[in-house]
Amino acid sequence: MNLSSIGFFRSLRRDNHQFAVIGLGRFGRSVCSTLHKLGYQVLATDVDEKLVSDALHEEIVGHALQLDSTEPAALKEAGMFEFDTVIIAIGNYIQESIITTLNVKEGGVPHVVAKASSEVHRKLLKRVGADHVVFPEYEAGCALARSLTKPSILDRFDLDPENSIVEMIVPDEFHGKTISELQLRNRYGLNLLAVSQDGKFQINPEPTKRLERGTAMVVIGHNKDINRLPI
Repeated sequence: MNLSSIGFFRSLRRDNHQFAVIGLGRFGRSVCSTLHKLGYQVLATDVDEKLVSDALHEEIVGHALQLDSTEPAALKEAGMFEFDTVIIAIGNYIQESIITTLNVKEGGVPHVVAKASSEVHRKLLKRVGADHVVFPEYEAGCALARSLTKPSILDRFDLDPENSIVEMIVPDEFHGKTISELQLRNRYGLNLLAVSQDGKFQINPEPTKRLERGTAMVVIGHNKDINRLPI
């Protein structure tokens, strides 16, 4: 996620308790399951009747229908255009994904999230009106590459192409030193946001807090400065 996503997420209604998901592949199922567990009402659809039946049997959605999402009449009859947010989880069938996205936007849905399988696919989805495009395979690949090359970094949140927030294992060089002694801002240009303690994070720790090997710390700053840390 980056700054370009802020406008989309700020526009989402906080009181929205209903979502529609089109496509019940791995990605669509995970979205449905998570929303359902969080207590939201989810309508799921897929052209494959078996996938619809499986979703209902496994109780990962409240309602599921078999329909062809490339047909505007079918979407309208299902009430799809009445939803505030619709997730297009059709990633591997580009033509169907683009037509479905166009249909949903033309049907008046204000917030449409679509899954892309390539950069060209992403551009086409944006062109036909998708409000937010996700690229899970690409994002997962980037995360895996980072974890393999920087195993000390446990998690990363990219603020923009140049700045990030990272959760990382406390380097051996920092063991036993206080936050004040480390002088992260002066030496590295980074700000320390939190350190772990007894399985929980302590936010804005005191300068006298000593870091321990094997625990975690969260810092924010420019990527080139993060890369200068002894990790």
